[in-house]
Amino acid sequence: MKNRLLTMIRGWLWLLSLVALVMVTGCSSPSTGDSMDAQNTTPPGSQRAASISATNNSSIMSNLSRLEGKATIVMTVNGSPITIEVDGEAAPITAGNFVDLVNRGVYDGVSFHRVVRDPQPFVVQGGDPQSKDETVPTSRLGTGGFIDPETSQQRYIPLEIKPRNADEPIYGKTFDQAKINVAPVLSHTRGAVAMARSALPDSASSQFYFALSDLPFLDGNYAVFGYVVDGMAVVDQIEQGDRIESAQIITGLENLKN
Repeated sequence: MKNRLLTMIRGWLWLLSLVALVMVTGCSSPSTGDSMDAQNTTPPGSQRAASISATNNSSIMSNLSRLEGKATIVMTVNGSPITIEVDGEAAPITAGNFVDLVNRGVYDGVSFHRVVRDPQPFVVQGGDPQSKDETVPTSRLGTGGFIDPETSQQRYIPLEIKPRNADEPIYGKTFDQAKINVAPVLSHTRGAVAMARSALPDSASSQFYFALSDLPFLDGNYAVFGYVVDGMAVVDQIEQGDRIESAQIITGLENLKN
């Protein structure tokens, strides 16, 4: 009985450490100017993020890209393709943000700065635009996001998760915060593609991750927006430092509304 209890405690501690890993190394908001601090999870930029979740009809929400339908993206890593189906039906803003960034070439040349497989397969995370610059210290990777050339500011999107049997996604809140106890439409099964973020719900920008196994404890907390439909064997071989050679929209560009 004692050994079983210790095993359960270790399991819960492991899960908590993994959630913290995605959260702390997700897209932190700028603390001062363009400087980034992976440990600062309540920066001034969170004021803008909080305003996103105030209402689904706010001007900020209306200015974000949306995907009305689905799209297919092919990423090439280590010379091999990874095909991703992006779901704008269940996650229109999150999917629209991703497709827009692919269309802008933001992901071409960026690296996967974090790969966690031990003690169990967890995630492959990338999408920090800073990683294109090989002079940027490794310690800073995982703290950057997309700087919108029109505003010269980092672009954030709200946490967006659609509960099963709901007509619309909820914004700016985790399921726990919204007191929702049903499963999301898009869950963290192996091959899920989701947005990384800081502790602030509305702090996702460009960083994303592939789920290397079923991760149900992340459901309702992080926004899944698509799935790997071909090439998961390529994802399984990604090592820290590997780069996205190219990311291209194969179908669905007409569904992107800016």
